[in-house]
Amino acid sequence: MTSPFYFPVVACAGVCHPDAAPYDKRWMVIDEQGHWLSQSHCEKLADIQISLNLGYLVIRGEGMLRLDIPLDVIEDDASVCRQVNVGQQRVYVIDEGDLAAAWFTRFLEMPCRLVKVHPDAGRVLWPEL
Repeated sequence: MTSPFYFPVVACAGVCHPDAAPYDKRWMVIDEQGHWLSQSHCEKLADIQISLNLGYLVIRGEGMLRLDIPLDVIEDDASVCRQVNVGQQRVYVIDEGDLAAAWFTRFLEMPCRLVKVHPDAGRVLWPEL
């Protein structure tokens, strides 16, 4: 019997570990207009490796230093909250900051940002992945 794959960062490589289940589809990459990027928009997303280690989301890409994002942070800073588009749905998210944006922008060779679905956002209706 094989374990299921979870995708903490939507459209990036999956994680085959039960500890990843609570973080499935919690993060996404968005473009400058605030639209979610899928692999159909940017195939290089699939080259980004994801793992969980000691309370961090660990992000790796060839030729890049690893990026560690804390898994569980209390979201109380309204200045980093925004709404983005996932298909036809508006989703409340938290921006993971300029360092994460620089990492993804450099790796994907296009301006983009890493955001996390806000815990109060409700269910995200993901289009076909």
